[in-house]
Amino acid sequence: MRLESLVAANLTLEQETAAFERLKPRLAELWARVFPNDDEPYTVVVVPSLTTEPGELARHAGALFLEETLLFFLIRLRNPRARVIYVTSQPIPGAIMDYLLQFLAGIPASHAAARLTLLSAHDATLRPLTEKILERPRLMRRIREAIRDPSRAYLTVFRSTPLERRLAVLLDIPLNAADPRMEALCTKSGARRILREAGVATPLGFEDIGTEDELLHALAALRRERPGLRRALLKRNTGYMDAGHALLRFPAQGSREALRRALRKLAFSVPAERSDSYLLRFAETGGVVEEFIEGPALTTASGQVRISPLGEVTLTSTHDELRAGPAGLSAVGCLFPASEPYRLRIQEASLGVGRALAAKGLVSRLSVEFLVWRHPADGEARLAASEINLGFGGTTHPLLAVRFLAGGRLDPASGLFHSPSGRPKFYRATDHLQSDAYRGLVPDDLIEILTLNQLHYSHRTESGALFYMLGAVSELGRLGMLAIGNSRKEAEAVFCRTVEALDADVSR
Repeated sequence: MRLESLVAANLTLEQETAAFERLKPRLAELWARVFPNDDEPYTVVVVPSLTTEPGELARHAGALFLEETLLFFLIRLRNPRARVIYVTSQPIPGAIMDYLLQFLAGIPASHAAARLTLLSAHDATLRPLTEKILERPRLMRRIREAIRDPSRAYLTVFRSTPLERRLAVLLDIPLNAADPRMEALCTKSGARRILREAGVATPLGFEDIGTEDELLHALAALRRERPGLRRALLKRNTGYMDAGHALLRFPAQGSREALRRALRKLAFSVPAERSDSYLLRFAETGGVVEEFIEGPALTTASGQVRISPLGEVTLTSTHDELRAGPAGLSAVGCLFPASEPYRLRIQEASLGVGRALAAKGLVSRLSVEFLVWRHPADGEARLAASEINLGFGGTTHPLLAVRFLAGGRLDPASGLFHSPSGRPKFYRATDHLQSDAYRGLVPDDLIEILTLNQLHYSHRTESGALFYMLGAVSELGRLGMLAIGNSRKEAEAVFCRTVEALDADVSR
């Protein structure tokens, strides 16, 4: 069915779901026949919508600028027959596009630009982009008109919800993401069940908790099992962007009333969050209560895998995650690859989780998060998987950026990413490079600072820095940065030199 007939039909949920199912085989055909050689014509429609619970985006300053992070899908334009349609809430400045297109080695920027369609809702309200698109029939029509051959097109999104399903159906192209009906598999409660099924250790805890009485019961049970436990972690089932996490400090007294009072003093990754409103949403969505593991050299790491429409499970990356915030719960960056002592174990466990989900019919990118600490008795690294996140997360776009800049592939035997020259790539990335002093800069200034200090990524040395989320710098004093090197030490040095050059410039 075409867009006009679908709208006129005022689709019921059953009709929409049936239409969505009919599109799925088309994605599998693209995967089997078009993508392997990457020289066939196709179109990818990128809608980087942060589709979350109502009101959630308002808690995250600059959330809409994250729509720029999927611009690394411009890598598709390396195929001279491929086309990209990229839709955002607000128009992307031309200077940002010029900056990125120059990195498409072997493809003239003008040729790539001719195959790129940029569209905008011109709507800066803090709502999901997909919602804005669905409200605008003329924008929908422009997207559809830019798709030359719907049989060779697909939709890519941050994460899949019923809104993205409806958008795919109305555009008459398959969604390259999880079926929204499978979301329950990887809620915080569902993830614990999948992890156990895959034979992966998890922190001691309880899932499917809802009411405050159930919370109190679970907290008391945790303390009985772990008498010396100091803190517990609460996770809402559907929390996104770390917004669903809260940390409880156990009171000295173990009474039920003491625990109830402790629930009113939760610590959060989102500063604007408050205990009462959090507990109300926790009761609505349900969630998990877990022990908060503390120990020597405690860190967080993750493994990323992809389940293709053909059911293939492949490793895409591993990372050491960088955390900050008052409760240490906020993700502020990552290091690639994960550290050698536990990298292969994370790979193996993540692939096991991917296979368990592929057996249930899931098609998606996903990330498995692990807590890593050294056991005090033998000093060996211990792992416990804490959650599964579907779709694109904070570690997805940095690796896309490295592929965009350098090309190459991941070696699953070592977990290292090698460029075509054979050199391994290491990087440090952050979406949170921030300073009030940076508000005096505009995107052109950032590009000039990189150029004058010879910090740009170089195809010759295969090292250097790349800025992204440049649109956020004037409003928030915030931007994203990827620092790439041929060793972990070199990547860290690139990161530090770039920050120093920025700070030196704004202090003049």
